[in-house]
Amino acid sequence: MSDVVAPAVGCRARRPDGLGGMTPDPRLLRAPDPAGRILPSGRPVPQWREHLRRIPSIRNAGSVVALYAATVGILAAAVRIGHPLGYAAAFFAMGPVIARFNILMHEAAHRLLFSNRRANDLVGRWLLGFPVLSPTDLYRRGHMAHHRREFGPDEPDLALYRNYPISRASMRRKLVRDALGITGVKLTRGLFRGLRSPTPAVRSQARGIVVTQLVILGLFTLAGHPWLYPILWLGPQHTVWRVLNRLRGIAEHGGLEASADRRVTTHAVRQSWLARLTIVPYHTGLHLAHHVDPGIPFRRLPALHAELRRSGYLPPGLEYPSYRALWRALSSG
Repeated sequence: MSDVVAPAVGCRARRPDGLGGMTPDPRLLRAPDPAGRILPSGRPVPQWREHLRRIPSIRNAGSVVALYAATVGILAAAVRIGHPLGYAAAFFAMGPVIARFNILMHEAAHRLLFSNRRANDLVGRWLLGFPVLSPTDLYRRGHMAHHRREFGPDEPDLALYRNYPISRASMRRKLVRDALGITGVKLTRGLFRGLRSPTPAVRSQARGIVVTQLVILGLFTLAGHPWLYPILWLGPQHTVWRVLNRLRGIAEHGGLEASADRRVTTHAVRQSWLARLTIVPYHTGLHLAHHVDPGIPFRRLPALHAELRRSGYLPPGLEYPSYRALWRALSSG
């Protein structure tokens, strides 16, 4: 697949607030085919939308079980091999595993993991978010603000998306800080400050995370390998995952700006098997489809994405051909 940036998508003049440097050519923002299944807003027509919004709870439960099986399998394989190279491979393999925990937690934050709300929130907190240091309920609050108005006054990730395109040197510095654990340690310190927060909800989430981490440490200890907890559990969360999270985050909204048209707030990138395996599991790379209708479960996003293409809402010139092409454009400032 070509790594050349789509010709109609590129760098624009940044606004004084650092936004808008990667907005698409307005000529690409055409209305969808009125005879199709996509409304001018990008949302599916009501009858089809009702079908797309059905939550496949049983299949999602299978995804959670499979994720835990993969996690245990990677850790067990590293111990069985018992070689430094095996532990190194497991360290890097755990990065995409942590990404999967976070993406399924994101699905639960949207209350799209299980149709039963209590089960959705229980699994989202204790089996997905808390194990990877993510305060699920606080994340939900900020993330819903993100969806209500991308780049608005309540946007929680504005600092992540601002000032693109940046220089290659600046991109390198950001990724090095992530890879060395500087970003992760800073965020973890914030978590521990939450234990003393005057806000009950913040204290509750922080305590839940600490309790969950103690349980995980206990399981490593019962297995006879407590030293693997900091190396193969906390280590990848503070390093590999932080790199993957930044690369995914800037590929979603980096350099864009507030608009009622989701094509101006959200990048579209063609998906490869390697990207889906490492950075954007569970169809989270179909981010434009997710933003035109955040109430659609991840398993239905490919159908919506395909219809966005067919309808003309997402023309070829609006999609980056690969993540490498988009990252290259983001670091061309």
